Amino acid sequence: MKTALITGATSGIGRATARLMAKNHFRIILCGRREDRLAELQDEFSALTKVHTLNFDVRKKKDVAQAIASLPEDFRNIDILVNNAGNAHGLDPIENGDVDDWDAMIDINIKGLLYVSKEVILGMVERKHGHIINIGSIAGKEVYPNGNVYAATKHAVDAINQGMRMDLNQYGIRVGAINPGMVNTEFSEVRFKGDTQRAENVYKGMEPLKAEDIADIIVFVVTRPYHVNIADLLVLPTAQASATIVNRL
Repeated sequence: MKTALITGATSGIGRATARLMAKNHFRIILCGRREDRLAELQDEFSALTKVHTLNFDVRKKKDVAQAIASLPEDFRNIDILVNNAGNAHGLDPIENGDVDDWDAMIDINIKGLLYVSKEVILGMVERKHGHIINIGSIAGKEVYPNGNVYAATKHAVDAINQGMRMDLNQYGIRVGAINPGMVNTEFSEVRFKGDTQRAENVYKGMEPLKAEDIADIIVFVVTRPYHVNIADLLVLPTAQASATIVNRL
C-alpha cells in the first residue's frame, strides 16, 4: 500500500484527490488548517483505507517540520507528495494591489510548497524512491490582466517543478506538475473574499472543470509504471482556449 501526503486536503482538488486515492486504497495523510473538516474526512475515509491527519498551516515553517516529524511509523515512508495547498487573493491591477494579499499568495503558493517539500524530500532521497506532484495553474504558463502576483507565484511553481525534477533525477524520484485552467471550487470565492455572486460569474455561460476531473488525472499520473513520469500537464475545460479566451454560450 502506497502512502500519499496531500496538502490543502480539506476542500477542492485536495479533497477530491484524497477521496479518490482512498477509494483506490492508498494510505492517506490529510493536511489542512481546518481541524473540523480533517476530522470529517478521516471518518469518511477510514472505512476505505488507513488515514492520518495533520493540522497545520503551510506558511509556518516550524509547524510544518513538527507536523511531518510527528507522523507515526506506519505513515513515515511517503511515496507520493501532492503539493496542492494554494490560494489566489484579489484580482486587482498592480497599482491597486493589496500588499497583504501579495504576502499571502507568496507565503502559501511558494514558501509553503517549499517548506512541505523540504521535509518530505529528505526521506525520498534516502529511499531513492518517490513521486512529487506540484499543482500549478495556467497562470504559471501565461499572465493575464490583474493576475500579476498570483501569476508570478504560479510561474515560480513552474520553475520549482523543473528544478526539482533536475535535482532529484539522480535519486530516481519522479516530479511533475498538473496545471489546471478554470476549475469550479472554492478558489474564486476565496479570491473575491466571500463575494459569491462575483465568484459565480467567473464560470457563467461555460462548463468549467470539476475538482474530481483533476483528481482523476492525479491518480492516473501516480499510477503509471515507475519508468513513466508525466512531467508537466496543462488541463483546460473545452470552453477555455487560454487564460483569457473562454467560449461563453
